Amino acid sequence: MHVQEWLDTVPPAAVYAVVALVIGLESLGIPLPGEIVLVSAALMSSQHSGINPIVLGACATAGAVIGDSIGYAIGRKGGRPMLAWLGKKFPRHFSEGHVATAERSFEKWGMWAVFFGRFVALLRIFAGPLAGVLHMPYWKFLTANVLGGICWAGGTTAVIYYVGVVAEDWLKRFSYLGLAAAVLIGLTSMLVIKRRAKKVRSADREPEPVNAGE
Repeated sequence: MHVQEWLDTVPPAAVYAVVALVIGLESLGIPLPGEIVLVSAALMSSQHSGINPIVLGACATAGAVIGDSIGYAIGRKGGRPMLAWLGKKFPRHFSEGHVATAERSFEKWGMWAVFFGRFVALLRIFAGPLAGVLHMPYWKFLTANVLGGICWAGGTTAVIYYVGVVAEDWLKRFSYLGLAAAVLIGLTSMLVIKRRAKKVRSADREPEPVNAGE
């Protein structure tokens, strides 16, 4: 079932909880479609479904920050053996190549990798656990984590919400224009048909010419 279709079946309060939970688990290191769930919920909020975009953005931000923080604690305690275990459980996401790529990003960019990693699917899963494994100072991690969570979750919610509102308004205008065009075409067609019918009737009423020999 499509994510938005499923979210339509649950009350708004449950949508907030689902968004926060899925994003939190993804940030913790579990590969889940957090971004898809957030985009779907934000689009619903623009369609008068009872979902408040401000509350939605706050829940998404809270899920992102809390999930990343738990992931950091787990990574700091579990270390590299935990990454090896995740590689066996989720080889598609935690393969040695993906881990190495994420690790190089962290070594090069430091706390900025945590911030910008929020906008990249692969780094979004790795950010918390890998920052803990690499023993990044927690205050640096927390700063980047909070700022990245606010910008990503809040920004995504705001952009999708306003895009949905504009699209809905455009579609309404388009539907009105389409209706007006359909009525105009219908009236024009009716007038043309009436005019042609009138010409045919006039031609039928004209007397036939009489031959001179009759």
